[in-house]
Amino acid sequence: MSAKAENNIPVKRVRPEQIVVNFDAERLKAPFLLRCGAFLIDYILLVCIPVISLLLGRFYGVDGMKLLNSELSNSGWLIMFLLGVTNFVIFPMFSGQSIGKMLTGIRIVKKDGSPATFLQLLFRHTIGYLLTALTFGLGFLFSALNQKGRALQDLVGGTVVIYGKQRVAKEITE
Repeated sequence: MSAKAENNIPVKRVRPEQIVVNFDAERLKAPFLLRCGAFLIDYILLVCIPVISLLLGRFYGVDGMKLLNSELSNSGWLIMFLLGVTNFVIFPMFSGQSIGKMLTGIRIVKKDGSPATFLQLLFRHTIGYLLTALTFGLGFLFSALNQKGRALQDLVGGTVVIYGKQRVAKEITE
């Protein structure tokens, strides 16, 4: 073999595995009111954008049906949609938190305490939230009545919303 061929051997990268010490979902579960606060923060952020765009349009003298069909109003709705996708899909995929969860200090994790996977978050945020909406919010109320603090979307996604940080015992590299 030539020296050039030997240099092209792929190198396997090793990711350290975190071991959570004494993880107890019941002990670290996020309180129901804190979860409500995080949801309220997310909702207020989303609703403010089209409202502000409509108020700006009114301030600049646009009236009636022209106000609803103005470029400023349409831009506000587009920004709200993009913020919603970012807040409820992209942020949780990378950090396990939406903006409201970041501000309240809660996060979405697996039942064992490790970060939730993409598929778990996808099921949680699509099927889980759809079922919660179809039950008129009763699925969210499960977190107040459940011993482990898991709402319907958490049960569907196999996740837990916790208030606290994980302690890592050691890193394994092999």
